[in-house]
Amino acid sequence: MNPATAPFDFTTPIDRTTTPGEKWGKYAGRDVIPMWVADMDFAAPSAVLDALHSRIDHGVFGYTDAWPGLVEAVIDGIERDHRWRIEPDWIVWLPGVVTGFNVACLLAGEPGDSVFTTTPVYPPFLQAPGNTIRQLQRADMVERAGRWEWDWDAVDAAMDPTTRLVLLCNPHNPIGRVFTRDELSALAQRAEARDLIICSDEIHCGLVLDGEHIPIASLDEHIARRTITLMAPSKTWNIPALYASFAIIPDATLRVRYKRAMRGLVPHPNVLGLVATEAAYRDGNPWREALLDTLRENRQRVLTAIDAMPGLRTTSPEATYLAWIDCRDAGLENAADFFETHGVGLSNGTYFGAPEGWVRLNFGCPAQTLEAGLARMAAALASR
Repeated sequence: MNPATAPFDFTTPIDRTTTPGEKWGKYAGRDVIPMWVADMDFAAPSAVLDALHSRIDHGVFGYTDAWPGLVEAVIDGIERDHRWRIEPDWIVWLPGVVTGFNVACLLAGEPGDSVFTTTPVYPPFLQAPGNTIRQLQRADMVERAGRWEWDWDAVDAAMDPTTRLVLLCNPHNPIGRVFTRDELSALAQRAEARDLIICSDEIHCGLVLDGEHIPIASLDEHIARRTITLMAPSKTWNIPALYASFAIIPDATLRVRYKRAMRGLVPHPNVLGLVATEAAYRDGNPWREALLDTLRENRQRVLTAIDAMPGLRTTSPEATYLAWIDCRDAGLENAADFFETHGVGLSNGTYFGAPEGWVRLNFGCPAQTLEAGLARMAAALASR
């Protein structure tokens, strides 16, 4: 099958209740539409499925390192999508991005030193410093006129002489920002002034709905030398459980330190994940472009529906398939629990370091599913 001409079906719901899985399994036996954990309800691209079938048909699954075609596909895909040309020896293969930023924390000075990030943020960011006997430092992002922004005074106040590492999430989960060159430069300047490592989780970089993703390491060679960039095909092409990702580390010394920290702790990626990675970056772009159109349409459905719900408000995500929703004016004691009792499973904002009253909604699903979930939310609020 030619992946460039294959039909892309983002409208037909797929029954996920018949296979084991975290997203739908959480509500097994209950009439709850899962719109929480960040995986999509779309089948992976045919180009990826065909590559997996071909590899499985071979029948032998011996130990396997990354091969030249895989490396070339990743390098070409990153240059195509983000105008950043990386070198083959910069790539360090990993089973997952969460593993990647936990390893980065191990490089952050000594036990007791500090790791900085902004909140709200993907929950494993908040846990990684403690996992590695480091201290968490945080500053809240602020919303101004419907757009989330950095509070640079809060950033400067949170950092101190013990700060060794910045954990950056770009594009951002859960607020959906795609940070601008000026914002990234302002952060990079602080990292240079304090001699900090930057670990940038860019797992959603293939899901930009508005604007352009700029890898922070692509700003200039000085920033590149202090940066660990984490990417994966998992979110973009909906293959998270195949467990293949990579770090991009231009500086040879930092790369050696990173590999040394991995030794004996971090397993190799799954061979099928590597096969899927090659196919996704090489042949999956037509599917990705069609997906982005679908996600833009779904985003508008969410914005329209939330705007009509009393006490709820949100901002327009520039990337990802995630909406960050403020329910505080609705007077709900626990918004996530409230909507779950009315048949919609959302992520509780407190897991992201936010106060009570926030939820995250996953709109990476067929329109039929999304509209049913939004209708339930509206009905729940109207029934109070």
